[in-house]
Amino acid sequence: MTPFETVKSNVTARQVAELYGLKVSRRGMACCPFHNDKTPSMKVDRRFHCFGCGADGDAVDFVSLHFGLSPKDAAIKICKDFGLPYETGPYTPPARAKPKKSPEQIFKEAETKCFNVLCDYLHLLQTWKTKYAPKDPSEEWHPYFCEALNEIDHIEYLLDLLLYGDVSDRAFVVTDYGRKVIEIERRITEFRSSSLYGIA
Repeated sequence: MTPFETVKSNVTARQVAELYGLKVSRRGMACCPFHNDKTPSMKVDRRFHCFGCGADGDAVDFVSLHFGLSPKDAAIKICKDFGLPYETGPYTPPARAKPKKSPEQIFKEAETKCFNVLCDYLHLLQTWKTKYAPKDPSEEWHPYFCEALNEIDHIEYLLDLLLYGDVSDRAFVVTDYGRKVIEIERRITEFRSSSLYGIA
């Protein structure tokens, strides 16, 4: 086993804390060594947690903080001081799983994305309506001007639903317009890029 696995299987934060001089009460409370603690504010058991400064972790974390060691060196120190056998070799820390998002969080993110893209699109349409308006009756209408005339009212309506509609209205917009929003965002990006180079 690696030093980390050995420590995790055999040693608690309380054991290392007591070995290195921390006085722990029967109730598992101790004065925190990581800040100027006057009254016991650290709970020490399998793990430790200080309610004063927020220091928190397992046996390796405690030794790492206490002696200013890297986690690997702290684990090796614990193994040596407790007489525990361990294997040396490269250590890959376990990957921490990303917390799963709730359906409410996923919906809120999609709703915010939809609203922001539609706002950008509305501003772009309003720009097109002015910038590409025909200068005289005989001039052929620019496609951007036509799109602005066709879409402005509809986009304003969708934004009103997202702002003032109930959950079912907002869910409808997010679901129905989800794919279109991606396409609209792509078009906005392309238009802005082309504008930078004087193409639009």
